[in-house]
Amino acid sequence: MGGAISYGASSKVDLKHRFNLKYAPHLGMFKHLAGADPIAQLNFIADQGFTAFEDNEMRLRPLEMQQRMAQTMEKRNLEMGVFVAHKIYWTEPNLTSGNLAKRAEFLEDIKNAVAVAKRVNAKWMTVVPGHVDLKLAEGYQTANVIETLKQAAAIIEPHELVMVLEPLNFRNHPGLFLSKSPQAYELCKAVNSPSCKILFDIYHQQIQEGNLVPNMEACWDEIAYIQIGDNPGRKEPTTGEINYMNVFKFIYEKGFNGILGMEHGNSLPDKEGEEAVISAYKAVDSFLQ
Repeated sequence: MGGAISYGASSKVDLKHRFNLKYAPHLGMFKHLAGADPIAQLNFIADQGFTAFEDNEMRLRPLEMQQRMAQTMEKRNLEMGVFVAHKIYWTEPNLTSGNLAKRAEFLEDIKNAVAVAKRVNAKWMTVVPGHVDLKLAEGYQTANVIETLKQAAAIIEPHELVMVLEPLNFRNHPGLFLSKSPQAYELCKAVNSPSCKILFDIYHQQIQEGNLVPNMEACWDEIAYIQIGDNPGRKEPTTGEINYMNVFKFIYEKGFNGILGMEHGNSLPDKEGEEAVISAYKAVDSFLQ
């Protein structure tokens, strides 16, 4: 490749591995091997054979950086994964409460997220309905969330975009309304839009409910995006208890053509840790051998 970036003679990383699934690193995951510049990191990601990238913070990045990243992803054939579409309420209710001002704020964020998605060629945006409202029965909270999501879907559906609802585990994020995959499934069925689907985060759901493959099978028709992290520790596959080779084999055999976001940390520091992440994905991606 003309003008390829040198990552140092001591690097053990082999270039251009061909992965079976669209694993998506994020900025910072390979900062010691690639350098601090986001564009250099995107080029490094592509050079390793990864075909996707995700960035939770994309909507908060300067416009010029969004444009530069989008140009680089297009040039390097990197598919853009999720970014967080809105302000998340971690400790107080917003969508569950039915508060019209909070609903309007969320919907305005969704409108702005459409512009970001178009700018960076993204299809998916993460939505977290926020904290429970302890003053309301669960049924009313659910109804309030559904109504808001219906209005959000009406905004993004004409643009063929998808908000993906992410259930988060109760240990890392106590008090959030959405925590289980059946609950996300119920919301998606109620909203009844191709623009409202599930983000199945394997790390969160291993903690929250376990039984990963059967639970993914049960809600498969509503899953549009997947995220990765081993447990305990939320590091790369092979560092915890999840048999990722089997999980990825299941996902592959289901014909999944979407993105699997690498939303986890590195188990080891510095270049050694970054090389270990790449090696781990090569290992668990070998499920066809």
